[in-house]
Amino acid sequence: MKVAIIPARGGSKRIPRKNIKEFNGKPIIAWSILAAQESGLFDHVVVSTDDSEIKIVAEKYGATVPFIRPSDISDDNTPTVPVIAHAIKEINNFYQQRVEYACCIYPCSPLVLSSDLIKAYSILEESEEDFVYPVTEYAHSIFRSMSRDTSGKMKFLYPEFELTRTQDLERTFHDTGQFYWGRSDAWIQQKKMHTDGVGMEVPSYRVVDIDTEDDWKRAEVLFKMNTIY
Repeated sequence: MKVAIIPARGGSKRIPRKNIKEFNGKPIIAWSILAAQESGLFDHVVVSTDDSEIKIVAEKYGATVPFIRPSDISDDNTPTVPVIAHAIKEINNFYQQRVEYACCIYPCSPLVLSSDLIKAYSILEESEEDFVYPVTEYAHSIFRSMSRDTSGKMKFLYPEFELTRTQDLERTFHDTGQFYWGRSDAWIQQKKMHTDGVGMEVPSYRVVDIDTEDDWKRAEVLFKMNTIY
């Protein structure tokens, strides 16, 4: 059995009620649910939440909420892996069928594409890796990054590369913060989804990690751009 698990707690601080805030005419979590459904990959699209309002919204858009997430894994400090591991166990019990693959899709991922979900699953299925997730290249080489003191004085973090052309430096990447495909056993064993997995490169114009109001505005611009093109 393959499941999508969308972890969406109710207590977001920087953007209150972020997971169900309206984004381009729908609660933002709806875009993750719809991408999962459109992929045609999943036996069930499940939302793990501690919040009754999020439960209602998720079910309205076709997701299932077969359990309420316990409070001890619903705070600011709870990492993703224990939440997905808990959800897999609950889903196994609820459906009386073993989850083989689980894809964690974050609720604030309106730029996620069903085609990316399909491609990443193919990579996972054909490999021996535990996880597959999308990554994108940093816009500028991290080896040319600088710090700035209170007087405005700049300092290279890697002074040995101050005179090196960026095209001659190693390419570096970051996690897009959209989704993670993983084998059920890897989630339950709480392996490290980044270093125990492989990255699938996606273009930066389809990536924004929404943590602040500024991120939200950028996501709206990118969403409209990607809709046009």
